[in-house]
Amino acid sequence: MDADELKRRYAAGERNFSGANLIGENLERANLVGINFSGAYLSAANLSRAFLTGANLSGAFLNRADLSFAKVSESLLTEADLTKAKLRGATLIKCVLVGAKMSGATLTAVNLRLSNLSGVNLCGADLRGINLRSANLMDANLSWANLSGARLSGALLRGASLNGVQLIGAYLNGVDLNAVDLDGVNLSDTKLSGANLSGANLTAANLSSAQMRVTLLARSNLHAANLSNACLAKADLCEANLSKADLSEANLNAADLTGANLNMASLRNADLSGASLRDAYLWGANLHVTSLRGADMRGASLRGAYLQSTEWQEAIMTGATMPDGSVHE
Repeated sequence: MDADELKRRYAAGERNFSGANLIGENLERANLVGINFSGAYLSAANLSRAFLTGANLSGAFLNRADLSFAKVSESLLTEADLTKAKLRGATLIKCVLVGAKMSGATLTAVNLRLSNLSGVNLCGADLRGINLRSANLMDANLSWANLSGARLSGALLRGASLNGVQLIGAYLNGVDLNAVDLDGVNLSDTKLSGANLSGANLTAANLSSAQMRVTLLARSNLHAANLSNACLAKADLCEANLSKADLSEANLNAADLTGANLNMASLRNADLSGASLRDAYLWGANLHVTSLRGADMRGASLRGAYLQSTEWQEAIMTGATMPDGSVHE
């Protein structure tokens, strides 16, 4: 079957083209809404800017196919082979891609909002600017993928592999990343407000200039993490490990750091106004020009901390251990 025959039969009302052989055919801008291409052979076919909304592409062979800017929303793509397919700018809202093969596919600026990609292998994929808002990415392999500028707010990421992933400037507001392993990952300029990162491993992660307002980071491991210029206002950092972390010029206004480990951390020029640092450890921490105005420091240990030009107005210091080892009355 060639492209012309397909278009004639489709125009006549036929929709079932299951198993059809259209390898390398030119179907650019074709209107194929609701078509059944299950198990069809569409390798290297040109489907750029085609209309495939509501199509059945389950098990279809779309390897090396060009689907750039195609409209494929609400389509079934289970077990489809999209290896090295070109999907740049395509719209795949509410699609089901469970079991799809996407190795080497071009997915920059693709809209996969509300789609089901559970278990999909996107290891090393270029996903810059992709829209995955509220998508199901449970158990997906996103290791070494480039998700810079990606929209992931509300996405389901439980069980997903994120080793070496790039998330620079990505949108992850409200995402559940409880106990996730993001060791050494670049999250600079990322939007994580309201996200759940409780118990997460963020050792040596780059979170500079990240937006983490009201983010849950209780018992997370942020050892040696870069949080310079980050916004952590009202964040929950109870019992978090921030030893040797760089928090210079960070906004920690009203943050909860109760019992946190800030040993050897840099808090230079940071804003900790109204923050809770009860029973926190700040051994050898750099608090130069840090604002602790109205902070709760009861029981905190500041042994060996650097406190030059630190603002203490209205701070509660009862029972705090000062740099020289004395206990504040």
